[in-house]
Amino acid sequence: MIKLSYKDKKVLENYQDNWTVIQTDLLFLYYHQSDFAMKYVLSTIVLLSCIFMGTAQSKTDTTFVQVQTRNGVVEGFEKTGIKVFRGVPFAQPPVGDLRWREPQPVKNWQGVKKTHNFGPRAMQLPIYSDMRFRSAGVSEDCLYLNIWTPAKTDTEKFPVLVYFYGGGFRAGDGSEYRYDGESMSRKGIVAVTVNYRLGIFGFFNHPQLTKESPNHASGNYGLLDQSAALKWVQENISRFGGDPSKITIAGESAGSYSVSAQMASPLSKNIIAGAIAESGSLLGFREMKSLAEADKAGVEFARALGKKNLKELRSIPANDLLELTKRNDLPTFNVVVDGYFFPEEPSAIFRKGNQAHVPLLAGWNSMESNYRAILGNNEVTVSNFEKAVRERYPENAVGILKVYQPASDKDVAIVATDLAGDMFISYGTWNLTDLQAQTAKKPVYRYYFTHPRPGYKGQENKPDPLYSGASHSAEIEYVLGNLPVNDVYDFQSEDYLISEMAQQFFANFIKTGNPNGAGVPLWLSVKANEPAEVMVIDTCTRLEKEKHRERYLYLRTMQK
Repeated sequence: MIKLSYKDKKVLENYQDNWTVIQTDLLFLYYHQSDFAMKYVLSTIVLLSCIFMGTAQSKTDTTFVQVQTRNGVVEGFEKTGIKVFRGVPFAQPPVGDLRWREPQPVKNWQGVKKTHNFGPRAMQLPIYSDMRFRSAGVSEDCLYLNIWTPAKTDTEKFPVLVYFYGGGFRAGDGSEYRYDGESMSRKGIVAVTVNYRLGIFGFFNHPQLTKESPNHASGNYGLLDQSAALKWVQENISRFGGDPSKITIAGESAGSYSVSAQMASPLSKNIIAGAIAESGSLLGFREMKSLAEADKAGVEFARALGKKNLKELRSIPANDLLELTKRNDLPTFNVVVDGYFFPEEPSAIFRKGNQAHVPLLAGWNSMESNYRAILGNNEVTVSNFEKAVRERYPENAVGILKVYQPASDKDVAIVATDLAGDMFISYGTWNLTDLQAQTAKKPVYRYYFTHPRPGYKGQENKPDPLYSGASHSAEIEYVLGNLPVNDVYDFQSEDYLISEMAQQFFANFIKTGNPNGAGVPLWLSVKANEPAEVMVIDTCTRLEKEKHRERYLYLRTMQK
């Protein structure tokens, strides 16, 4: 326990607002001094972080604050200098006749709407064990967003971050601890998390839905929700001290797919000023059906349930409809090329340069998957790897084995892990950065996050043999500055250092469209049709020349 005198506390309070500057200076020293100095600086950062965190938490007074939005007054709360508004509606509840409809504008209300608590999360099954929610439960009535702002008045113009959660378009929520916006807000950013419809509620297609739509399209409701939220932010965020002309969208996994979707869509591309994509895009191997194909699947779905029309489908209770998605005999639904949100397939939009021409920061993790996804339980040998590739990719095995070629049995786990991760999500992220650099003529910055999570708290810190690198989603708490809110892993001082560095990159980019700034290593942008300079984020964060470009160029040929 650190005890501070009254004088010490006053000094720290006076400098608390300048903590980011102090951290930046210390980080600069960390990367430019001797080993002894590095350890000293790291200890100083961690110590002062604890002190400042303690002094901030000692100010426990909470005050309620109100903001006049276009639809009515919302009341949030302010604590330790950050104003928080939770569960702010950005569209009408998509229930009843509004199930499977484009999000409708919020209706005006009288009086004060209290936005102290998170709104319900979208209908979803408990699929992922790493999701930790603060919302009360699931509901079709889920179209809410959350705001963290450092602004003292509505005349300030802080840059804005709008973050989309991951979860395979089947799960997730803006209330998850790892997406909390307070840490980013303390960097001088208005942070927003957005809920959107998922699964059968967010991506169902049917020809009757297409017919009734004024846009002659169905499906993609979850993406339309995100677009509606962006429009709401553009129209209202200035009242929270945000700059509507400086909106950066970001997300991880399905949230990263969403970033590429909003960049591609004519509905959103002119709203955003920048984009951050963490592990994923729609420019990879994810299947995208045409509207006709998806509508046909909707007819099969209705027929299997014995439902004749939309009225009967919409009358199915939400919980019952959710339970039906467990059945393996029913069609599934996902993102489609609907002719409205997507005029054509996203890859074609990017190839033609019709996407948002904005700065992009994107990358992926070193172990998005693992070698068992290729080899199964077979022995890790070159012969087994080659056999597995021939069986899994019979039409492309020769080409794949040319660019994914382990020299010996010792290399198989690494090469197979790379292939599994690339086919899952990494290639799509590479393709997004490569095409953006070719056609948008705006800066593109690529990262590679390699730092493995520590062991679980209360257990011996043993590395997982399948995940000796950074697994899928491992970077989220680091880049958003949210290690303290995750009490699952036994984070050490080096984790906090990496987090401060990574978050500073992200914060710089949100503010300026460029991750560079004082105290962080120089990050060069991607050049079109050249091996990229990649920022490797780990204990020793550094810029390295792109490796294995030939792999991604070959994988691109598999899409044609």
